[in-house]
Amino acid sequence: MADLEKEDLEEMEDELVVVMTDEEGNEYYYREEMIVPVGDKEYAILIPIDTDEDQCGDEECGCDAGCGCSEDEVDVYIARIDTDENGEEIYVDPTDEEFEEVRKAYEELMVEEEDEAE
Repeated sequence: MADLEKEDLEEMEDELVVVMTDEEGNEYYYREEMIVPVGDKEYAILIPIDTDEDQCGDEECGCDAGCGCSEDEVDVYIARIDTDENGEEIYVDPTDEEFEEVRKAYEELMVEEEDEAE
């Protein structure tokens, strides 16, 4: 993934940008799509921020970014929102059980939204 430039971050100032770092120190940028409450905990649905402005990601398409052809399927990341000892929100991996509960709750929310839109 390309590094985010300062201008990219400024364009997203109204959105919460979450930076995740892997074991090797690589940073990945996500946009917080929504918060899903499950029980007494909250989980963030995080969408990867695509910084490749040249192509949509489909090698066969050959179109410009923003064409919409690759926006149908987006990998999302689910993170449990905890609070650290300083009172700051931190994003941690959910357990397998939590992941399944959040996935089901998210799907139910999407069905409700579709029903309301009709």
